[in-house]
Amino acid sequence: MKFIINEYPSVAEQTRRGILHRVPLRVAVAAVGILILGFLALGAYFIRPVDARSVDLQRVLNAPSFGHPFGTDEVGRDLGIRLLHGLRVSFAISILAAIVAILIGGLAGLVAGTLGHWVDSLFMRIVDFVSSQNHLLLGILLVVLFRPIMGGAAAIVLSVGMTHWTTMARIVRGELLSLRERPFISAAINGGANRLRLGWRHYLPHLLPSMGLGLVLLVPHAIFHESALSFLGLGLPPHQASLGNILADGRRSLLAGAWWTSFFPGGLIFIVVLGIGTVGEYLRDLLSPRWRSELEL
Repeated sequence: MKFIINEYPSVAEQTRRGILHRVPLRVAVAAVGILILGFLALGAYFIRPVDARSVDLQRVLNAPSFGHPFGTDEVGRDLGIRLLHGLRVSFAISILAAIVAILIGGLAGLVAGTLGHWVDSLFMRIVDFVSSQNHLLLGILLVVLFRPIMGGAAAIVLSVGMTHWTTMARIVRGELLSLRERPFISAAINGGANRLRLGWRHYLPHLLPSMGLGLVLLVPHAIFHESALSFLGLGLPPHQASLGNILADGRRSLLAGAWWTSFFPGGLIFIVVLGIGTVGEYLRDLLSPRWRSELEL
């Protein structure tokens, strides 16, 4: 007598099918757009190098044209090329800042969830305190304190990392509380595994997908904060191209009627943040729908 066992697709198989066959058009367009912008930003130096000290008085504040599709800035530089260079810098700073936030939050959640008891309570009170503060104001304070020591870029990375780690700490801690109840963890404990081995061999592999998704969702926030800090004059040096610095330069040209110097940098920030956020939210809902209420960064 033969028994037929119904085989259900694994989580990985369901994820693969979902990604391949049910990707919404808006997500596909956002992903392709971000990839194109990323390649252009990486290759901007080879397309046309930009000298921050270059001045072309014959092309000051030229409106968008065939030769300069995005116009020129207040010293005659091509705005489109500067935007690509600024996007590369903003991408690099934002990704590094998101990595710092993920590492701090992941480590805090791992320690709190593994040790438990009073350590867990202490870490969660710290998380509650940091979460209750205004991220932008706290970031400004950190940049003011550390910029003379570390420089503008490093200070921005530190400020964004120190103000955005709390959500990941909560997620990692919640994942650990769930993992501790699973049979393979009990078997490892009964087999003599210490806390370090549990964290490295059993907890961390299950937490890496959560941390990777959190990294994607943190990048748009890091771009916003970098742009805001540079716009306020607290980030990178004024001569260095970044989206915030270019937007700040365009603000001074508005009185001369040069609308393109603010419109295109602001539009590029909006498009990049919207594109990355759209892809990240889709991955969040696809891979772990129960995070919907936790990953509202």
